Amino acid sequence: MQAGTIILLLFAVFVIFLIAKGVRIIQQSEAMVIERFGKYRTTLVAGFNIIIPVFDKPREIIFRFTRDLPDGNKYVQFVKKERIDLRETVYDFPRQNVITKDNVMTEINALLYFQIMDPVKAMYEIENLPLAIEKLTQTTLRNVIGELDLDECLTSRDTINAKLRAILDEASNKWGVKVNRVELQDINPPRDIREAMEKQMRAERDRRAQIIDAEGSKRAAVLQAEGVQQAEITTAEGQKQGQILEAEGDAQARIRRAQGEAEAIRLVSEAIKGTNADPANYLIAMKYLETLKEMTSGQNNKVIYMPYEATGVLSSVGGIKEMLDANKGLKN
Repeated sequence: MQAGTIILLLFAVFVIFLIAKGVRIIQQSEAMVIERFGKYRTTLVAGFNIIIPVFDKPREIIFRFTRDLPDGNKYVQFVKKERIDLRETVYDFPRQNVITKDNVMTEINALLYFQIMDPVKAMYEIENLPLAIEKLTQTTLRNVIGELDLDECLTSRDTINAKLRAILDEASNKWGVKVNRVELQDINPPRDIREAMEKQMRAERDRRAQIIDAEGSKRAAVLQAEGVQQAEITTAEGQKQGQILEAEGDAQARIRRAQGEAEAIRLVSEAIKGTNADPANYLIAMKYLETLKEMTSGQNNKVIYMPYEATGVLSSVGGIKEMLDANKGLKN
């Protein structure tokens, strides 16, 4: 009885062992590569899977883990795992020194986002996938940065990221890996280069400020000159218009005066019709009397002699008297 019980117990333990080793439950976004006698047999996917213990055995893959230490440093650890994580993985590579095209040594820290698309290739095409990706990224980064100047490295991160991603994706395709993104975290030139760049930046800003100030002063002077010019043009136009209006008014006044004189002459001519008086003598006499009046109208004006044509004036006055007497006779 005791020997039979022991055999049953051993058989039960063996059955439990077979079940424990033969039943594999794979989680979502995971895979497991199974080998039979050292040869690839199948890849277990998410769900319930059964293998034959002893004959079938999972193949381990190396994964890279980064741990933060209390002192702020990072510790990189490589661990073997039976399950292959198919999710996107990020690798934070340590800082490395690269030399730019203009021979400036710069520290660069990069991030790499990749995803295992084919577990079989990731298992059998490369011995240490994380280390291979890290070294490939470092060498590619050195090559890409070596083709650019320091200023281009600082201002063309998107271009560098795209170029790195394309090169790494093509190189890692045979490993069953898809490189999704490459990001440059930090680009740290030497301290003396940073100080020189800061001085250059300040000088450039001062230069731009002076240019903007000069352009503002120039623009203000131009606007002021244009304003003065416009004011002078407006003033000249006003004076011109005023002179034109004044000339037109003077011409209109002369025309009216001439029309009045013509009307007066006509009335005088009609008034002395039928008499012996001459209208021309009348008009000359009236003009002569007006001129004499203007000559003697001032306070300091003195007339001490008679004009040479005095007899003509008197005869003209006499003619006016005869013309008036004739008009009276006609009216009676």
